[in-house]
Amino acid sequence: MPTIATDKVCFIAIMAREVHAKVPPFEENPASDDAMYQELRDYLVALDVDERVELLALMWTGRGDFDASEWDDAMAEARATADAREPAYLIGTPLLSDYLEEGLAAFGLGCTDFEKRDL
Repeated sequence: MPTIATDKVCFIAIMAREVHAKVPPFEENPASDDAMYQELRDYLVALDVDERVELLALMWTGRGDFDASEWDDAMAEARATADAREPAYLIGTPLLSDYLEEGLAAFGLGCTDFEKRDL
């Protein structure tokens, strides 16, 4: 079961959706002056290592690489592969917001209440 705050995951999912609406996901280096991209990247970089590992495992769970019963395996693989390029990898994943929301749903969590609030 993920321990990262659901609000953080929801914020990242919403930001990723906005970034992907502005910047085609196939671009290697989006414009450096894209404030939304930079804000998301800065937010991801500011997460501690454990939160970034959980975020990666949640994305993989939402993508179907793992299911909720394989959470420990997803976490082990995320720990083994996590590195400094992680924020770019996450942002570069075209359906990141959907995968994160699906990952949360696998554990009975969601962003419905979060999206109703003003950011």
